[in-house]
Amino acid sequence: MTSSRSRAAALTGCLVAAALTLSACGSAASSKTSTSASSGSVSAASATSAAQFGGMDALVKAAQQEGQLNVITLPSNWANYGTIMAAFTKKYGIKISDENPEGSSQDEINAITTRKGQDRAPDVVDIGSAFAASGAQQGLFAPYKVATFADIPTGQADPNGLWANDYGGYISIGCNASKIKVCPTTFSDLLNPVYKGQIALNGNPTQANAAFSGVYAAALANGGSLDNIQPGLDFFSKLQKIGNYNPVQATQATVEQGSTPITIDWDYLNAGYASAFKSKGINWVVNIPTDGVYASYYDQAINKWAPHPAAARLWEEFLYSTEGQNDFLGGFARPVEYQALKTAGTLNEAENAQLPTVSGTVAFPTQAQITTAKAAIASGWTKAIGG
Repeated sequence: MTSSRSRAAALTGCLVAAALTLSACGSAASSKTSTSASSGSVSAASATSAAQFGGMDALVKAAQQEGQLNVITLPSNWANYGTIMAAFTKKYGIKISDENPEGSSQDEINAITTRKGQDRAPDVVDIGSAFAASGAQQGLFAPYKVATFADIPTGQADPNGLWANDYGGYISIGCNASKIKVCPTTFSDLLNPVYKGQIALNGNPTQANAAFSGVYAAALANGGSLDNIQPGLDFFSKLQKIGNYNPVQATQATVEQGSTPITIDWDYLNAGYASAFKSKGINWVVNIPTDGVYASYYDQAINKWAPHPAAARLWEEFLYSTEGQNDFLGGFARPVEYQALKTAGTLNEAENAQLPTVSGTVAFPTQAQITTAKAAIASGWTKAIGG
């Protein structure tokens, strides 16, 4: 099982630091969806809240009649999605079809745009925020506000409910301490020649949010800023020139096999590896680099033409429920409703205590900064690594 989810894009601005105390779609089927779930005069496809649809009982009934939920690019070991999907199916008896777990945010968007009216279209997507914003601008998402919408910090959801942050984390440096004598703790450390051919990213920064964010963090560590990601490109160019950069895409499998002994990735993935490998005798160490502290969230959105619109909305309700949010925490990810859960006394404190330690100032780019940085990555990455 791998977790090379090549998610593209990044986060919105205005994230709340308190909440952060702190990844090729198959060919489409040609069949048409026959879903037309409704409650009274309100169709599931147009419902903007469970209350508008007649309440949770009505939504659950309609979703169970659909009996199916199509998701895409959700590796089971990414942010605890395996547990979350199993819990949803167990609770509601709704089958989940998870297509292309190793896909990207762009794959998700492509699946929406190319499969209108098809029963294999994704019902929901979980994507980087830049893609969430562009998808909303393209009119691809249905507005929907979960019951706990008010618990999502200001700035972390579209005001009309077209998208909302769901979980996040920090860029970290994972290291196989069973193979690496001294694990690096900063981006500066990564320039040490002793790490020749050992430093990998989780994907291509032009397509993958995790890798994109790794370059952003490197920029912050090397004189750059949220307005200037070029130092991050320069850093990886330097890594390539001294031979430290490893072009292999880091996955759980490559980490376990030892082909990517040092990875720059989300802390919840690296922390998950550490937990998973403990019984295998692999000492996987996780450090959040103090010279480049960078955090980001992923976003949920409902396909405007979802083939199972009631199940899509019920899925959203589940993800933002106390159970769903704590399940993200169980996967070492920071749930977006972290502060609300903590205030209500419903945060799983035992799992919260397992999160990697963070120090330093958290940096959050605005959407405009992300857009500029994405353009710089798109035009500069290949040149940076000499491809």
